[in-house]
Amino acid sequence: MSDALKHECGIALLRLLKPLEYYKEKYGTAFYGINKMYLLMEKQHNRGQDGAGLASIKLDMNPGERYISRIRSNQQQPIQDIFAQINERINSVLEEIPAMNTDVARQKKELPYLGELFLGHVRYGTFGKNSIESVHPFLRQNNWMHRNLIVAGNFNMTNVNQLFEKLISLGQHPKEKADTITIMEKIGHFLDDAVAKIYKKLKAEGYNKQEASPLIAERLNIAKILRKSAKDWDGGYAMAGLLGHGDSFVLRDPAGIRPAYYYKDDEIVVVASERPVIQTVFNVDFDNVQEIEPGNALIIKKDGSVHTKEILKPLVRKACSFERIYFSRGSDAEIYQERKKLGKLLLPKVLKSIDDDIKNTVFSFIPNTAETSFFGLTEAVEEYLNERKTNEILNGQRSLSAEKVKEILNERPRVEKIAIKDVKLRTFITEDSSRDDLVAHVYDVTYGVIKPEDNLVIIDDSIVRGTTLKKSIIKMMDRLHPKKIVVVSSAPQIRYPDCYGIDMARMEDLIAFRAALELLKERNQYDLVEEVYRKCKLQENLKDVDVQNFVKEIYAPFTDEEISEKISELIKSDSVKAEVDVIFQKVANLNEACPKNLGDWYFTGNYPTNGGNRVVNRAFINFYEGNKERAY
Repeated sequence: MSDALKHECGIALLRLLKPLEYYKEKYGTAFYGINKMYLLMEKQHNRGQDGAGLASIKLDMNPGERYISRIRSNQQQPIQDIFAQINERINSVLEEIPAMNTDVARQKKELPYLGELFLGHVRYGTFGKNSIESVHPFLRQNNWMHRNLIVAGNFNMTNVNQLFEKLISLGQHPKEKADTITIMEKIGHFLDDAVAKIYKKLKAEGYNKQEASPLIAERLNIAKILRKSAKDWDGGYAMAGLLGHGDSFVLRDPAGIRPAYYYKDDEIVVVASERPVIQTVFNVDFDNVQEIEPGNALIIKKDGSVHTKEILKPLVRKACSFERIYFSRGSDAEIYQERKKLGKLLLPKVLKSIDDDIKNTVFSFIPNTAETSFFGLTEAVEEYLNERKTNEILNGQRSLSAEKVKEILNERPRVEKIAIKDVKLRTFITEDSSRDDLVAHVYDVTYGVIKPEDNLVIIDDSIVRGTTLKKSIIKMMDRLHPKKIVVVSSAPQIRYPDCYGIDMARMEDLIAFRAALELLKERNQYDLVEEVYRKCKLQENLKDVDVQNFVKEIYAPFTDEEISEKISELIKSDSVKAEVDVIFQKVANLNEACPKNLGDWYFTGNYPTNGGNRVVNRAFINFYEGNKERAY
């Protein structure tokens, strides 16, 4: 993605089902779980670079012995920093007490982080906060083992204010309004309530407090606690939690917006945000990694039993399509094919833009996430050429010379690596004119492969703001002196803000929205903006279930092609001599390529939850009023 875009976090939960001695004997180390957590988190590094955290729980520890450990980092390389600190602490103890190297029981008792249950998190700060207090996992402490709660998630709630007020009505006094704290306190409230009720029953049965403790762990109904906690949640989430005594869970939102996958055998249960991460780290087949169904929770009890329970009634499945286009690693077998198909489906529009002149066209991509879609596009070009060659040879019958046949057969797409990102370049000056000149050099180009009569087709996975295209990429491409620059987006036009985890909340940041506003001005229809604002304001105090997305009316007067043409104008600087054309994927093609991930609200405005409509209207009100606050 040429425009920087912060996005989903990643979670990793691991439960060892055997004693630590088992892993020492089979794998040569009692640190098997810690090693696997490092891999699970590092393989999801693409999902978070602002911070990372790890929590572990030791099972069956005696009173007075530490059983919970947590470490978080917001350093430049947070995952590396976390495990460097863990490694240093463990090694310092082992060096001080050499005999402990072979004594697994003593290692478990005295070494931090060495346990049977782990929760890891890699984070992109959706709200732009990068303080250590904002880094997951979050910990809710209590002297009762069962009431200790650790929470981490890949999520964003659209109704934080409503949830905050609910906590106040329950008599709580939350320390802040952040959705993570709000969610944790909501679960914590019903956890406290469940523990108290179970203890009351056990006391009536004649058990004292010490005798009741292990029985509370057995009787806790995690599914019931989650149903009460999540009743009013509106958002996209994969929420993971650990309880101090050893129960754990991962809950997925009812629309399936945020992803979560799991694998279980007789040694481990593992959950991660991406399927190939589990496949790679544990060397298991695609079919053995299961998806947690929308609205369901995977619940792992302290005794090692694993259950899937429906917590919330599933909605129409609207899994995030941006996962397939960009966010998730392309090593997933399904995602790889889907991204190739996204590229293939763009061919008709590309051919129209270049007037079918493949001979005088160079195809390339903007590194690096668009590479798979680029493969799909060039394969489609090859298939198209092969069909054309076949028809030309058959129609020529015997009149074609050997040289002509050879010339026909030699025609193929001209593929070059044109754009090369200079990752070491940093824009250290904030003054606009100086900064713009530096930004223009973020990408380098390959000289000597473009002729003045050539079209240059560059595929990107999506175009959000258009800033990098205008200030850097197109200017650099123009230095090669092509006749025409065709920028191809494997995603449709991004018209609406996301409210479920992706950091794009402001309407005016979106190039498609700015293009629609320009068209309204040109056609003397700008009064529509005030009309939409008025409709949005009238809905501010309605219940979410009654709110409509009126921002759709801003785009209604125009075809997709008209907006694309205006975007082409907006991203072309006066200094650029080449003709510039921007091509976007059709929403229908996106849904065809990614049939299991039909969440397309950023393109269509069809939000999967009621809160989404409230957020988009709030975003429009903020735009109209010049308010720079977030809409959620």
